[in-house]
Amino acid sequence: MISTPFTTELVQGVAELEETARGVALHRLPGWVRQQFPDPQLLAVEAQPSGVRLEFSTTATQIELVTHTNRVVYSGTDRPRGRVDVLVDGVLHTRDELSGGDYTEIDLQAGSSSVHEGPDHTTVVAALAPGMKAIEMWLPHNESVELIELRTDAPALTPPSAAPLWLHHGSSISHGSNALAPTEIWPVVAARTAGTVRLTNLGFGGSAMVDPFMARVIRDAPADIISVKLGINVVNFDAMRLRSFVPAVHGFLDTIRDGHPDTPLYLISPIFAGIHENTPGPGALDPATLGTTQVRFMATGTPADTAQGRLTLEVIRDALSAVVERRVDDRNLHYLDGLALYGSDDAATLPLPDALHPDTAAHNLIGRRFAAVALAPH
Repeated sequence: MISTPFTTELVQGVAELEETARGVALHRLPGWVRQQFPDPQLLAVEAQPSGVRLEFSTTATQIELVTHTNRVVYSGTDRPRGRVDVLVDGVLHTRDELSGGDYTEIDLQAGSSSVHEGPDHTTVVAALAPGMKAIEMWLPHNESVELIELRTDAPALTPPSAAPLWLHHGSSISHGSNALAPTEIWPVVAARTAGTVRLTNLGFGGSAMVDPFMARVIRDAPADIISVKLGINVVNFDAMRLRSFVPAVHGFLDTIRDGHPDTPLYLISPIFAGIHENTPGPGALDPATLGTTQVRFMATGTPADTAQGRLTLEVIRDALSAVVERRVDDRNLHYLDGLALYGSDDAATLPLPDALHPDTAAHNLIGRRFAAVALAPH
């Protein structure tokens, strides 16, 4: 078997690869961000390879990928393990559920945590047809991963791609929360539906906070299409009032435009989430659901709080629409109402299991709708 080193040509969708004692750790944010703002939540989610995949061409009939994962589990709640999705010539060939790895178990009721260690995991793809084929190995969106070794029985080649690069930034929904597998999170669904773009996913659970450093990352990154989905985390954390939110969004867009003055840019408002439509945050776990098989979120504000400038999803949609209207000279800036991706009617048929995040079917719906609006040829 041939062992192929991990490079940024092979591993697509990362900012950096970091050598570790085991192998290579993946980072979706550059080192200067992690140094400047070492927030534990941000560091945890940027290390989860949402939208990251190994891409190569090969005549191999057997492929083996050795990984070591790290995840968080909650006592009393069954959270599905991550998957590695292997596509051959664009078609799903193997979906491998991970085993082993390290995990931190958190008991929300007791307020305690414990760390457990486990073995490496090997994804095996066997009995492939002979001849040259394109391989994509999509890594789990919901567990951090160290790459240990890629083994093939013929060389793995990494020819450059001429496909346009779509860069997307958003919250845990864009990260893929509640989707079962890495190719079923909505940004990947959208990219695969369009079939003509490469994805860089800057969706970070709990971390789409209109942060200036994130705008700088987008400004400096290559991109042919950009989309930014803002709002839900600002409400979840009760992080801003309307007075600070609007100029922060303008500044965020100004920074992006410093590096991408004419790139098509979609500003997306939040999808429907009943708990926060007209009720401000902060959001919290519903204590009545702790210890059950389905933890749910709730809003802790009151609708009257909007009089003090506190934000709801309805307020944010109006604000983001107005931001785009006021930037009338930017003809490549587009507002996309999140309700067009997932609205109240969709919530009736595909409800959010935890009152905040879509399930796999809803991710698929959102991805297909976004592709039709933003990624289809015009």
